[in-house]
Amino acid sequence: MNAQILDGKLVANKILDKISNQVDIITASALPVPKLVVLLIGDNNAAKLYVANKQKACRRVGIESELINLAANISEKELLDIIAKLNTNNAVTGILVQLPLPDHIDANKIITAVNIKKDVDGFHPTNMGHLVQNNAVLSPCTPRGIMALLNHYRLDLQGLDAVIVGRSNIVGKPMALELINAGCTVTVCNSHTKNLAKKVAQADLLVVAVGKANFIKGSWIKPGSIAIDVGINRIADTSLTGDIEYTEAITRAAWITPVPGGVGPLTVATLLSNTMVAYA
Repeated sequence: MNAQILDGKLVANKILDKISNQVDIITASALPVPKLVVLLIGDNNAAKLYVANKQKACRRVGIESELINLAANISEKELLDIIAKLNTNNAVTGILVQLPLPDHIDANKIITAVNIKKDVDGFHPTNMGHLVQNNAVLSPCTPRGIMALLNHYRLDLQGLDAVIVGRSNIVGKPMALELINAGCTVTVCNSHTKNLAKKVAQADLLVVAVGKANFIKGSWIKPGSIAIDVGINRIADTSLTGDIEYTEAITRAAWITPVPGGVGPLTVATLLSNTMVAYA
C-alpha cells in the first residue's frame, strides 16, 4: 500500500487563510498593516522566483511587501547601512535578506545585523539560541513549517528515531533542534557520514535537504516511516523532483511529502506567520 501524502499545500493554505483573517481585523481597526521588506542582491534567477512567490503570498493575505533590488557588486558596508535604516524604521515589520549572497559579502555578518525582532527568517544567532532553549519566538521557516505539517496530521513524534540528511543553518541544524524539542532521538548526517544508507534505513522519521535529485534511494526507506523531502531540483529544464527517489519511497513509507506541493509552500506560509509574530 502506498504512503499517505503529507499535503504541504493544504496546510500552507490553512496558515495563509488564518493570516488573512488576522490582517482583515487589523485593517478594520484602521491600524497599519504588517510590512515585509525583502532585499534581493544580484541577478539570481532562482532567488528571483523565491522572492516572487513570497510577494504573491503577501498580496494574498494583505501583508504589504517591498522588494529592494540591489546590484551584485554592492559593498558589504552599503548593505549593512540599508539594514540599519530598516531596523529603525517603525513601519517595517520584517526584514528578509534573500540568500545566497555574493561571495564578497559575509552572510553571517549580514544575518547578525538584522534586528532580532524583525528577523522573520529566524537566522539571527539570538533567535537560533532561543530555539536551542525551546522557547523560540522567531525560528527558521522551513523547519517550523515541517513541524506545522506534522502537527496538522497529528503524527506522534515522541520517541521516534529521526534522521536528518543535510546540516545547513537554514534547514538541517534548526530541524534537528525542532525534533529534539519534540522528543525525537536525532541523527544528523552530512557529506562525511559513513554508511548513509544504513542510517536512513533506521529512520522512523527522515528529513532530507541536500539539493541533489533522487539522492536518497527509495529502497533505503524504512517501511512504515515518515519521509520529508525538502529538496526541489529541476531535471532537464522540465520536471521537478526532490532529494528522495519518490516512486519507490512511496511504496515503503507510511507518510511522505510530494515534490512539488510538499515542504515548499509551507516555507512561504511560515515566513508570513513569522511576520505576523513580529508584528504582534
